[in-house]
Amino acid sequence: MKPSQVPCRGLRMVSLTGMHYLVVDDETRLTDLVVRYLTESGHTAEGRYEGPSGLAAARDARVDAVVLDVMLPGMDGVEVCRTLRGEGIDVPVILLTARGAISERVAGLDAGADDYVVKPFAMEELLARLRAISRRRPETARRLQVGDLVLDLDQQRVWRGENELDLARREFDVLRVLMENAGCVVSRLQLLDEVWDGETDLRSNAIDVHVSKVRAKVDRAFDRTTITTLRGRGYRLETAP
Repeated sequence: MKPSQVPCRGLRMVSLTGMHYLVVDDETRLTDLVVRYLTESGHTAEGRYEGPSGLAAARDARVDAVVLDVMLPGMDGVEVCRTLRGEGIDVPVILLTARGAISERVAGLDAGADDYVVKPFAMEELLARLRAISRRRPETARRLQVGDLVLDLDQQRVWRGENELDLARREFDVLRVLMENAGCVVSRLQLLDEVWDGETDLRSNAIDVHVSKVRAKVDRAFDRTTITTLRGRGYRLETAP
């Protein structure tokens, strides 16, 4: 077993399953309640209150699923869904419809929505439906997250909060190893093995240079201290600020 596969006892491991949801509804109180419930359920979520801003937010590759009200100002939910599908964006969509509005549900499903929930609804039911449609996209499990730092393994992209980071290939791989071992000490030998595949040696300063570059983009640019150096031992990505 490689060192990166050995968990740190008593430390929180990196989550591969936490989802990021978008909630779009012009009822601000309802939107905020849903966002809070999803966040308290171990996910991240954000809200929008009208069609055009909801469409813009749904284009973000970090969004794992969208909760979308049909009746929205500026652009209705059916048109938002149709536009997303027309652009080739297959993010799962759950429509919120009024009780008895069968025509809305049919139009939404025809526009490419994956499911619908009738208002008023139970939060537990909404979350269960989100879990169900999210399972249809197994690639969502290919994401590492530690705090507000997110690394997408498939798309080779990294975000700190709302900000996407520009990392070179080796910098990306260094951060990946640190995130996979969040809370654990990652030795220089481990980085050498997993990032350089033995192409360099421990006497080279390539490892220190790349860690320094990653720290500059991930930490110093945001006045944070996430990556710490343990003299004589290696590096550690902290799991808490």
